[in-house]
Amino acid sequence: MQLFSKEENLKREIGVRSLSLSILNITVGSGIFVLPAIIAENLGTSAILAYLVCGVLIFLIAMCFAEVGSNTILSGGVYTYVENAFGSYVGFLANNLYWLGSCVISDAAIANALADTLKYFFPFLGIEIFRISFFIFVFAGLAIINIRSVKNGVRFVEFAAISKIVFLILLIISSFSFVEIENLKWGTTPPINNIGTTSLLLFYAFMGLEAPLSNGGEIKNPKRTVPLGVFIGISSVLILYVSVQLISQGVLGNTITNYKAAPLAAIANIIFGKVGIMIIIFATTISMIGGIAGEILSIPRILFAGARKGIMPKAMANVHPRFFTPHIAIITYATIGFLFSIFGGFKQLAIISSAASLIIYLGIVLATLKLRNKHLNNIEKRFKTPGGIAIPILTICAIVWLLSNLTKPEFFGIAVFIIVLSVIYLFIKIFAKKN
Repeated sequence: MQLFSKEENLKREIGVRSLSLSILNITVGSGIFVLPAIIAENLGTSAILAYLVCGVLIFLIAMCFAEVGSNTILSGGVYTYVENAFGSYVGFLANNLYWLGSCVISDAAIANALADTLKYFFPFLGIEIFRISFFIFVFAGLAIINIRSVKNGVRFVEFAAISKIVFLILLIISSFSFVEIENLKWGTTPPINNIGTTSLLLFYAFMGLEAPLSNGGEIKNPKRTVPLGVFIGISSVLILYVSVQLISQGVLGNTITNYKAAPLAAIANIIFGKVGIMIIIFATTISMIGGIAGEILSIPRILFAGARKGIMPKAMANVHPRFFTPHIAIITYATIGFLFSIFGGFKQLAIISSAASLIIYLGIVLATLKLRNKHLNNIEKRFKTPGGIAIPILTICAIVWLLSNLTKPEFFGIAVFIIVLSVIYLFIKIFAKKN
């Protein structure tokens, strides 16, 4: 017998395993295949410090997500949490800053990186018309999978997650005998500013835990599933990332900066020869497709939730009568992702995407404190981050510190985006009042 979200008419299909793998899949994207060399270039053999900074911060953020997520039974993720705490205006900003400023543009950039990767086998993807056709195939195919049922979307995400995890684990194990201990010895500890700037860039690879939580109306027993799924998913990501960084530095040593485009491909080539290059391209492809698939599974639920609240077009609140999925929201999200992919790039958007997500995370931490007070008189047992307000306050300080490493143009770009969204919200309210 299938459980339904009575409030939204959605099937509850997502358990601890599915949520953990979804978090792992969407977090372990294309970044980990290239970032080890970039981080090592900035911090040398002490690159592990950036991973520890990001790891501690993401765990603090994850605990706040676990608290608000386990106490929410509706879809929408970050939008629902922030809107419940601070009202429709802040919810509108969170909704659009997240799905458009962070997710859609990132998906479009990954789609371009995917096309560039596959050019090794299919050179015609360098031709514009074939490239656009490829984007249509990717976004339309993943949209159809997710429209036909949330279970289809979850199963595809699980397949992508397991595939990339298996490959990375095999690469890590196979690399042990090639690691030189001398390559891992620390020289000097880098300045704190270097650690901050590098951590801001690296944080891009840690983003994504919030996306699967957007399926709140499709999660079984959120009070148990969300905390467990978040903890298992984030723990696995951190262990995997640290292992990849250590084997990258241990095998390549000082030459790691010569392979900024693909350090793991260089390691695979050393271990497996030319076959290794083929394997790494396959793994990177699965990782990128899995990342986009995870977004198309989860982020349309934010549009769906916004439409139910009246801050997005009403059509996006429709649920397919046969498949019980928000099909209009899925089609809309995939279409916008495709359009951006035609013009998208990756490098120039990585820092802005990180900053947008950090702002959203800041809102979630503040929402944790606000909603905790709201539920103060509720006797029902709820998951709560330990240590009172200590963890939320520490998380706020860490996020503000990372954001302080943004350049003035990056600050300006985010400010303009928020101002534009505020103007749009004002017009929506004026139009709604007149009608």
